[in-house]
Amino acid sequence: MSFIHNLAIIPARGGSKRIPRKNIKDFLGKPIIAYSIEAALQSGLFDEVMVSTDDVEIAAIAMKYGAKVPFYRSSETSNDFATTMAVIQEVVSEYKNRYTKEFDIICCIYPTAPLIKVQHLKIGLDLLLSKNFDSVFPAVPFGYPVWRGVEITDEGKAQMIWPEYQNSRSQDLKKIYHDAGQWYWINKKQSGETIFTQNTGLVLLSEEEVQDIDTLTDWKLAEMKFKLLNEA
Repeated sequence: MSFIHNLAIIPARGGSKRIPRKNIKDFLGKPIIAYSIEAALQSGLFDEVMVSTDDVEIAAIAMKYGAKVPFYRSSETSNDFATTMAVIQEVVSEYKNRYTKEFDIICCIYPTAPLIKVQHLKIGLDLLLSKNFDSVFPAVPFGYPVWRGVEITDEGKAQMIWPEYQNSRSQDLKKIYHDAGQWYWINKKQSGETIFTQNTGLVLLSEEEVQDIDTLTDWKLAEMKFKLLNEA
């Protein structure tokens, strides 16, 4: 079996608007991006751990914590509309064109994922390889059954989206999951233009292990969860 080359890409542009400088904001004593870098390095799964950024300060902090910044991100992938896949494709292309380096498997790790765990990264890679998946990412169950979702009509009235489940017991409803927003393993040989394909696997996490961070309230919740998960 030939040796597999893995690359960790941590996308961290400087233009965060809802929480200014979010990717390097202090999170319980160190820049939040440090948690993603350290998890990737500690896992021992990668030939290289790199940060894709357009920002000099983010680059300096990334290198301080052990990541590489071999080139800066282009303006095309630094705006508010650039997709994660566009960033990944740019990084892969730059490695090939600049350094004639190619990787078999990519792991995109978000810079604001302080609840990330090394064992989950390992489980994800094992799943990708053993099941021959195109991609694998962590997911968490919705906290409330989505089948009981309501919408507001044009008249301002509440209306059930799936009225057939109005009287169903919660435990009888199928569980629905959503992306945990921490990382994505991608097999370059199989995946196409999207991360999520018809051949994608999931690593299931608990609600305590997941926190989307878009507001300062989210930030505080993430700190609380981190302390809870890391209590001695």
